[in-house]
Amino acid sequence: MKKLFVASLILSLSGAFAVTANAAEPTAQQSKMKTCNADATGKKGDERKAFMKQCLSADAPAAKVTQQDKMKKCNADATGKKGDERKTFMKECLSNK
Repeated sequence: MKKLFVASLILSLSGAFAVTANAAEPTAQQSKMKTCNADATGKKGDERKAFMKQCLSADAPAAKVTQQDKMKKCNADATGKKGDERKTFMKECLSNK
C-alpha cells in the first residue's frame, strides 16, 4: 500500500512540475492563438470564426509592422532628400500602411 501511495505521489508531483514548466514558456500554437485573438478584436460571430480559422491555419502569424520599424524604413528611403521634400516624403511614408 505504501508503494502505491509513493508511486501516485511521484506521478502527481511530476505532472505538476510539467504544467509549471510549460506555463512559463508558451508554445508556438499558444503564441499564434494569442496573436490571432488580438487581431480579431472587434470581429463577432461568423466573421470572427472565419478569421480565426484562417489565421490559425496560416503557416506563420503575420508580422506586425511597428511604428519604429516604419520610421527606420522611411528614414532609409529618405536618404538624400532635404527640407520640404524630406518632410513631405516622411509624412506620406509614415501614414501609409
